[in-house]
Amino acid sequence: MPQLDTSTWLTMILSVFLALFIIFQLKISKHDFYHNPELTAKMPKQNTPWETKWTKIYLPLSLPL
Repeated sequence: MPQLDTSTWLTMILSVFLALFIIFQLKISKHDFYHNPELTAKMPKQNTPWETKWTKIYLPLSLPL
């Protein structure tokens, strides 16, 4: 049986990693990110009815026997 030639594997793996890195950099560079995160943090808070009351969820296993 002939031996498996692995001399080109390193070149192939490095070129695949380089190509993937370039592709992902191009994909990420097309996204729009918020320039100032403080603008989104100052949005008015919406009041919901369940925020004013205290509620508790009872799990079946936490009930007394």
